Amino acid sequence: MEAELAALAASGATTFVGLMATEAWTQVRGRLARFLGRGEDDEVIDAELEESREELIAARRNGDEDGAAAVAAEWRIRIRRALRDNPEAEQELRAILELAPRQAAGPSVAINHNTVSGGHYNAPVIMAQWVSDSAPSTAPRGPGTA
Repeated sequence: MEAELAALAASGATTFVGLMATEAWTQVRGRLARFLGRGEDDEVIDAELEESREELIAARRNGDEDGAAAVAAEWRIRIRRALRDNPEAEQELRAILELAPRQAAGPSVAINHNTVSGGHYNAPVIMAQWVSDSAPSTAPRGPGTA
């Protein structure tokens, strides 16, 4: 049973640390703070999570893989301790992991396969939503405008 809890703690830490550097972190941070704080230290845990997030982002920005790994190791130990100290925590952690966005596994890549048919083309065909160095205009387009 101890090996299963260790694996669950490792999975949780990997998932949560992976989410720390994403937009999805705000969705998960409060749940994780409540899980670890057990209703008593939620605000303290929340502040510690935010501090770890800043450390993780700084480590990744500087190419410090050891620093990023240390953040994950710290939360793996704390999650494992929470699982060991509270028998109901396992189901609660599994529920949080189930609700966690799947972005923790890394950036997703969407692949589109487009087909151009008909006509005769003397140059490469580029299909894109927009091709520029800036974001597309949000101005409404009327009939007959490109």
